[in-house]
Amino acid sequence: MVLAKPFLQTFVTGAVALFLTGDTQAIDLHGAWATDTEACSKVFATKGSRTSFKRDSDMFGSGFIVEGGRIRGRTASCNVTRTKEDGGVVHMLASCATDIMYTNVQFSLKVLDDNKISRIFPGIDGMELTYYRCP
Repeated sequence: MVLAKPFLQTFVTGAVALFLTGDTQAIDLHGAWATDTEACSKVFATKGSRTSFKRDSDMFGSGFIVEGGRIRGRTASCNVTRTKEDGGVVHMLASCATDIMYTNVQFSLKVLDDNKISRIFPGIDGMELTYYRCP
């Protein structure tokens, strides 16, 4: 399946992060993640314990928020429905919804460290999308 919308790509990566917070992995991925740590303050706003996207945040990079069983992006939400780990790579299936559509998306993620993850594209060598945990 080809992802035509950038927000689905963001949520595909984010959905993996949600499932990795379970007992099978030691890493906790709850929080806000962005493609550039320098843009975190331009992409996200935190009020109390609630993190949200700032207005026009998409002009500064992409990102997602992991909270409990939900992954949120600027325009979509995903829930992980299946997962499989294979040699340090986690393959996922996620159900994603926007205001106008619902779709299942397959993706793969590599955890690089506690604050860095990379969406990989099996079969396309060298193509990765890296996200960093925002402070």
